[in-house]
Amino acid sequence: MWEELGISGGTALLVLIALYFVIKWAVKNGIREALNIKEEMSQLEKEKDEKLVKDLFSAQDNKKDQS
Repeated sequence: MWEELGISGGTALLVLIALYFVIKWAVKNGIREALNIKEEMSQLEKEKDEKLVKDLFSAQDNKKDQS
């Protein structure tokens, strides 16, 4: 089969091995990048929630002071 394409068996094996590692590397980096984005989004959401809680408590304290 490989001879029909003009490729010897050893060359085809090397190409397939190289292709395997390139795809493996790309998938690993894609997963790593997705996890970093997820962590950043989680951190931003946490900061937003903390600010909201702080604002709610300060608004509640202001109402108590006015009463």
